[in-house]
Amino acid sequence: MHVVIAPDSFKGSATATQVARAIADGLHRIAPDVSTTLVPMADGGEGTVEAVLGILGGTAVEATVRDPLDRPVRATFGWVEDRRLAVIEMAAASGLPLLAPDHLDPGEASSYGTGELIRAALDQGAESIILGIGGSATVDGGSGLLAALGIRFLDADGNEVRGAGGHLGRIARIDVAGLDGRARAVPITLASDVSSPLLGPTGAIHVFGPQKGVAADALDAFEAGMAHFADVVVRTIGADRRDEPGSGAAGGMGFGVRCFLDARYRDGFSLIAELSGLVSLISAADLVITGEGRLDAQSLVGKVPVSVARMAKAAGVPALALAGQVEGDLAALRAEGLAAVMPIVDRPMTLQDAMDDGVTLIERAAARLMAILEVGGLLAGKGPVHNA
Repeated sequence: MHVVIAPDSFKGSATATQVARAIADGLHRIAPDVSTTLVPMADGGEGTVEAVLGILGGTAVEATVRDPLDRPVRATFGWVEDRRLAVIEMAAASGLPLLAPDHLDPGEASSYGTGELIRAALDQGAESIILGIGGSATVDGGSGLLAALGIRFLDADGNEVRGAGGHLGRIARIDVAGLDGRARAVPITLASDVSSPLLGPTGAIHVFGPQKGVAADALDAFEAGMAHFADVVVRTIGADRRDEPGSGAAGGMGFGVRCFLDARYRDGFSLIAELSGLVSLISAADLVITGEGRLDAQSLVGKVPVSVARMAKAAGVPALALAGQVEGDLAALRAEGLAAVMPIVDRPMTLQDAMDDGVTLIERAAARLMAILEVGGLLAGKGPVHNA
């Protein structure tokens, strides 16, 4: 029996690589002869650098940049020397994990540090960049990132405006003369699991603003600021990209970077799957195991386990998932090819305890899953699974 193990990270608990190894260890505890192929996955958010470096090889490069509130922070990006490829996670410099929950400040939070990471990658000699834009703490339309690369945002009096969500409505003119030419010459691929437009009920502010700290009674004001920013951008570049898929990703980062750096949007999962050859690996497997920290009805919208399950279904291979939390009616997941979901928790515990002990719980859950598969093999008259 050959198993492809292709999980996402369990955010705040275990990286995708740790999850994949724990699943393999759990399977081998029950069935030592089962062969496994580990393919840690990501969708443009946390784990994107690790996933790409795991596939292509490479190293992590450190740089000191600004966090969302302009404090110095050490951030890393991935570097693949033979391809001159830099892999950057926006979350490393401008992400929610860098701010305490009671210190979210969408009005002042800026993506400037992500622009500094791009500049560091260009200094490294990057000839192409993958920019994963999940997990951002900002709703600045990418203005902070662009400011770090030399674009100036000016008010009606010619004063410079901070690239942050609460200042977009003050921008009257955009000066692109100082833009670092390398940033436009190097191909940039935006990797994201969000295909939303910039504005409207499914856009950057109304859908994702609250998780970045935008209060319910401030949504309309932030939306108005973003709409004003978009109008100024359109006047500046002579093209309107606010309705293109992915423009609303990462607080409008997709919009700003596509408009001024001509970045190309890709579904993050599809990009990682392509680099890893996941379709071929799944086609050669008997079983696929995936997973992530939380599975619910929202997982249908671009989440790694469902995307993996859809690939497995197309190949005629059964897929199972492990999850830290399972919530709601998951019948729709079965229709997508996910035959069963197993929670990793095996006793009453707090969420924090489960997260702290995530790797061990994942390994135990995989062992239970393998034992159940053994029973299934016996009932089907096939004998132990690991001898099949």
